[in-house]
Amino acid sequence: MEHAAGGTDLGLAVALLAAGVVAVPLFRLLGLGAVLGYLTAGVLVGPFALKLFNDPQAVLHIAEFGVVMFLFLIGLEMRPAKLWAMRRDIFGLGLAQVMTCGLLLSGVGIAFGLPIPAAVIGAFGFVLSSTAVIMKMMEDRGEVAAASGQRSVAILLFEDLAIIPLLALVAILASILPGTVDDSHAAPLWQTVALAVGAVALVFVAGRYLMNPLFAFLAWSGAREVMTAAALMVVLGSALFMQWGGLSMAMGAFLAGVLLSESTFRHQLEADVEPFRGLLLGLFFLGVGMSLDLKLVINNWQIIAGGVVAFVLVKSIGIYAVARLFGAKNREAIHRASMFAQGGEFAFVLYATALSAGILDTENAAAMTAIVILSMALTPLLVMAIERLTPPEKESMDGIEEAADLHGRVLFVGFGRFAQVVSQPLLAKGIDVSIIEIDVEMIRAAATFGFKIYYGDGTRLDVLRASGAAHAEAILVCVEKPDVADKIVELCKSEFPHAKLFVRAFDRGHALRLINAGVEYQLRETLESAIVFGRKVITELGVSEEEADEIIVDVRRRDEQRLELQIAGGLRSGLTLMRGNTATTQPAPLVVPRREGKGLNKEAAEAIEEKDPA
Repeated sequence: MEHAAGGTDLGLAVALLAAGVVAVPLFRLLGLGAVLGYLTAGVLVGPFALKLFNDPQAVLHIAEFGVVMFLFLIGLEMRPAKLWAMRRDIFGLGLAQVMTCGLLLSGVGIAFGLPIPAAVIGAFGFVLSSTAVIMKMMEDRGEVAAASGQRSVAILLFEDLAIIPLLALVAILASILPGTVDDSHAAPLWQTVALAVGAVALVFVAGRYLMNPLFAFLAWSGAREVMTAAALMVVLGSALFMQWGGLSMAMGAFLAGVLLSESTFRHQLEADVEPFRGLLLGLFFLGVGMSLDLKLVINNWQIIAGGVVAFVLVKSIGIYAVARLFGAKNREAIHRASMFAQGGEFAFVLYATALSAGILDTENAAAMTAIVILSMALTPLLVMAIERLTPPEKESMDGIEEAADLHGRVLFVGFGRFAQVVSQPLLAKGIDVSIIEIDVEMIRAAATFGFKIYYGDGTRLDVLRASGAAHAEAILVCVEKPDVADKIVELCKSEFPHAKLFVRAFDRGHALRLINAGVEYQLRETLESAIVFGRKVITELGVSEEEADEIIVDVRRRDEQRLELQIAGGLRSGLTLMRGNTATTQPAPLVVPRREGKGLNKEAAEAIEEKDPA
């Protein structure tokens, strides 16, 4: 076995995996995120700490495929129509952010004493944020599908595209500036552009006309492992074609994902690629951590620390200004600035190219690379700090009336989908209702359908009084969160005992709490719709209408009897009344006399917090 720096020794591979396995859960437990855990682990096992690995580039070259597969999976979620709808954000917001931040950071580089060409390349390299870091953080927070997340994805896509003209700029500067490397054998710009367009066209044609027939044939053959190999071939092949065309591998994978987003095999592709993506992306972050030259940072700590602060601060200001200019709210603009304030993996490519062309010298290239790596490592901490220091943004109350002096016969607290359906028979009868809701967007949306809803927090006694709870004959608590519903019920039972309480229950445990609280009526939110749904399924499978009705009656009887047993004996009582899909004998339905009282015994109350499947 080799014990070379490349890390072919099995022991080194185990050490690399162990570093991630130990560091990532620990950092997640501390609330610092997986990215920072991988980066720290990489620093520790790298050539400048424990020296288990002396060639981090060997790891990075392999791990770059993690970023490639990440972009492929993002592309699978982007239908062509959706991508076309994002064109304004990609080429408007993305271009504005790159140019604004690039020009501002160029000024910072000049202020640090860099020559103008080196300052420009250094600045625009730092502008290209890390797709891997940002996408990982957004994925962990569930932000990718949100509108703000989609705008961030659009910016990242433009930054991936921007590497092409930036590499061309390096070639142009190298050819016209004195003292740089003269590459007289370089291909002309038109040829480079033509090659890039040809690569895109080839990937487009293959994705549009060849992929579905290929996967259909492989599925017909039944070779499961070959399907996985084909999925990897599609991702890596498209990335390779793009690289041959002088474009980003990640961009090629993203384009392939977009072209396959409407394929019937999209979900299969996603399932096949996902395990490789997660492992390789972790290796990428480990490789970035290994690349941090600690000796350089220590010897030049003042310059590098000042560079990190200056570049991150100025870039954040530029991002915030552009975000606000394009209509982002203050909180979204701050959040985006904190995420995008770092440099990214494309900077390594650009700086290496500029170094070989003579635009950056060795010392400046190493310092800029260290600044980028440190900014990537600090990003999760910066995002956490900004989130904790930034107060939640207050929603605009324009056109929203607060609850005051309402006198409806029935008071609705919460007006989501559940309450909207409940309101229909009451309104059909002409019963006067008052409605309060805390979600401003819901109030505005419901107004377009003819509902007059007032803003009010039902957990506050003064708001309930202003909403007419003291005069209402019935109070309908239709909020989504069980703990919120419990608090409202407690207030209403204490302060407005005359009003009948009808409450939307979340699950069986919540229903038992409401029964114990003495409400007039509670209903588990999915019970009736699920019963109707189940009845429709069995009739479509050939069960007669009469038999279906009998089955539903039995289901309802078992559910009611089980609830009675749970009221008396706790949440775990009556489990034998619920049918399962294992081969067990079901006892005959139990006849349990209905209790006159509504309270739970001590054991039942203690069991309320247990989980129940229905």
